[in-house]
Amino acid sequence: MKKIHVLFHDSGGGHRNAAVALQTVTTQQQRPWQIELIQFQDLADQLDVLRKLTGIRIQEQYNILLRNGWTLGTTQLLRVLQATIRLFHRPMVRLLTKYFREHPADLLVSVIPHFNRQIAEAWSAVYPERPFVTLITDLADFPPRFWIEPLEQQHVICGTERAVEQARAMGKQESHIFATSGMILRPDFYLPDNMDPVALRRELGLQPNLPTGILLFGGFGSKVMYDIVERLDAARVPVQLIVICGRNDKLAEKLRARAWNLPLHVLGFTKEVHRLMRAADFLIGKPGPGSVAEAMVRRLPVILECNSWTMPQERYNTEWVIEKRVGIVLSSFDEIVPGVKQLLEPATLAEFHRNVAALNNQAVFEIPEIFAKLLREPARMLPQNP
Repeated sequence: MKKIHVLFHDSGGGHRNAAVALQTVTTQQQRPWQIELIQFQDLADQLDVLRKLTGIRIQEQYNILLRNGWTLGTTQLLRVLQATIRLFHRPMVRLLTKYFREHPADLLVSVIPHFNRQIAEAWSAVYPERPFVTLITDLADFPPRFWIEPLEQQHVICGTERAVEQARAMGKQESHIFATSGMILRPDFYLPDNMDPVALRRELGLQPNLPTGILLFGGFGSKVMYDIVERLDAARVPVQLIVICGRNDKLAEKLRARAWNLPLHVLGFTKEVHRLMRAADFLIGKPGPGSVAEAMVRRLPVILECNSWTMPQERYNTEWVIEKRVGIVLSSFDEIVPGVKQLLEPATLAEFHRNVAALNNQAVFEIPEIFAKLLREPARMLPQNP
């Protein structure tokens, strides 16, 4: 049985979700592979300079920024992080080389940014004939030195045409570029959808026929979610909301403690996002690639925000939404009231629903075929999922 190692970390939830999705779908397809998920931060901890200075891991510092909305100037912080990584390039390569030698595999997959040069050099030093592939979990790269490296050893899996074009511009050979029909999502987002939305709304304590939005700001929530609810409530916009606070318990408690005019269902971390989306008509959230992709698969138009506070690697996601005509992008969530009213105009909502329905993201089922090709195994004929 061939072994595949998948490197991930927990800066945001998308990287772990991608790794788990790979493990889940290959198990469901009964692939003859052993998939091992490797927490990259555990490997890099001894070189984690920021942790030595502050006592907090790099990935947790990232999540603290998200939880508190402290994202202004993150482009500069990103470049400082990348400069630090380059400063410790050789020690990191030595560390990874030792680990890869002690833990062999037939294929190495990275679902993390920033470290792919170090990973590629270490892997090829030990296993020069075995493939290394980076699965880009953003809609596009944010060069330089984010996802795509000008290295012959690195294959890349791209979920949009923009990412494919960026890989070509970086000098990648066509044989090292693999295009998918979208972002990788957990297979449960593709489960048959037989639940009646009206019945689900009633189950959640909501009105059966009132337009319903779902607020989703990643696994750690965001303080801006309270402001959004407050603005829509004060304006008496005829909507109701499902608010997913993730692991932000204080936010959930604050929302539950107040009496609202609009119907509201508040919950914390859940693995039932795919099911809850069935009860919604649209999504309000940060422009994270995972949230946008999940909304598209569940046929939900989106309302996003893009401004100087938006994470630099997520700004293209808003361009994609505008280009595909699948939602509205606001310059600030201060404009959420007119934004929701605009989206709920019958002609606008109908157009967005048509455009969302025209998309057909099957990436999670396409990627195992890419792995099989890299492992030089015969292709399978797998049924398309609805």
